[in-house]
Amino acid sequence: MLKLTRLNDTPVVINCNQIMAIEIIPESKIIMMNRDFYIVKESVDEIMQKIIAYHAKIIDVGRTITVSDYRES
Repeated sequence: MLKLTRLNDTPVVINCNQIMAIEIIPESKIIMMNRDFYIVKESVDEIMQKIIAYHAKIIDVGRTITVSDYRES
């Protein structure tokens, strides 16, 4: 999930796995898979860095889980 800022300074949290495209208009227009869109203040580069960081956290969490974590008592 990405925490971004709308043009009126309100925060919005977006599921980055549902992003279809990002247009530069000069703001960033995030187009979702369902064709809804969000216009945010962050640049495309900032959004891409947030997506990379999010996925890195997911992979890192996955590395800390072991088979013993799933065993029943």
